[in-house]
Amino acid sequence: MQSPVLYDAAANGVVTLTINRPDLRNPISEPDVIEGLLAALERIEADPTVRVAILTGAGKAFSSGGNINAMKPGAGGLNGGLPARTRGNYRRGIQRLPLAFAALEVPVIAAVNGPAIGAGLDLACMCDLRIAGESAKFAESFVKLGIIPGDGGAWLLQRVVGFSKAAEMSLTGDMLGAAEALACGLVSEVVPDDQLLAAAGALADRIAANPPFAVRMTKRLLWEARRNDLATVLEMSAAMQSIAHATADHEEAVDAFLEKRTPVFKGD
Repeated sequence: MQSPVLYDAAANGVVTLTINRPDLRNPISEPDVIEGLLAALERIEADPTVRVAILTGAGKAFSSGGNINAMKPGAGGLNGGLPARTRGNYRRGIQRLPLAFAALEVPVIAAVNGPAIGAGLDLACMCDLRIAGESAKFAESFVKLGIIPGDGGAWLLQRVVGFSKAAEMSLTGDMLGAAEALACGLVSEVVPDDQLLAAAGALADRIAANPPFAVRMTKRLLWEARRNDLATVLEMSAAMQSIAHATADHEEAVDAFLEKRTPVFKGD
């Protein structure tokens, strides 16, 4: 059986993760997909040569979110029948994903190649950057099924599009097209479908060209700034800057600038 999450590492330090359940439109509520994504994130975090990751879906969907066929009690999904059992399923299952993405110091680009629905939209919001193909569609559609965003979407979505737009999307469940997603800041770029992975790769290359330690610490600081006050973030910034100033890559960047040459960063 083929892996539910494909891991493709390129020589330039860019890893591409592909959710590989196109027969079900790449739902992330499936246990094997959850475990596959968690394992991939652990592998990325443990590999100092990885500089950027791209996340996409196989086939014509980024992720359909939950598998509706498995939503009835006893169908093998997150609904355990009893409230206490369902709560445990969420905590031990899909809720591990937003925590893992938040802990990952390598930047992740979501290349949204089709529908990103419900938990699929929230998965895109777990990533640091999002670009979309023209056929991409987005919906925070939990309310349409009589449920709520159980995967952290209430925290994630409003930090991407703001409270008012997140409330509109969450309370109506309405679908957004790629152009609407660009207009509200849900994605930063929309490209033709056949150019999506190339565009994601070009963005990844621009990030990967920078000193790896500085990139990782910048991502960590951005995430910490979402949940801490200014004084705390300033303290973190001072501590991280003291580390950055001591790296060989910082010295190389300054020398290259003064010598008017292209820097060579080694992650030291």
